[in-house]
Amino acid sequence: MKIKVKKLHKNAKVPTHGHPGDAGMDFYTVEDVIFPAGKQNEVHTGIAVEIPEGHVGLIWDKSSISFNLGLKVMGGVVDSSYRGEIIMNFLNTSGKDILLEKGHKVAQMLVQKFEHCDIVEIQELSETVRGVGREGSTGHK
Repeated sequence: MKIKVKKLHKNAKVPTHGHPGDAGMDFYTVEDVIFPAGKQNEVHTGIAVEIPEGHVGLIWDKSSISFNLGLKVMGGVVDSSYRGEIIMNFLNTSGKDILLEKGHKVAQMLVQKFEHCDIVEIQELSETVRGVGREGSTGHK
């Protein structure tokens, strides 16, 4: 599969794969971004992508960003019909301000096939062993 990428900003870096066979494409910040402790902020990538129909781009954390800095991706579904800039939102879960400098890897996008669902409203759902059981429905041991 080929993903078409368009630079929207002169300083934008085209997404890359860190290693051969890596699932995610790494995206980079196009500007310095400060994340105040406990707050959210956006990261502009300066990149637009063309995801093939029947596929979706899912934005995921880079482990070094989440483990080492405490920045967590908030949201992250990019539909195939979207042609605007990839702007990512992060929450700083740490107790200190974090600076990501221009050109820093910030997150990764996995492109996956999906099944489009026709939504049908009904009066009753089929019965299962689990039923409406939620957390802990299989026991705590």
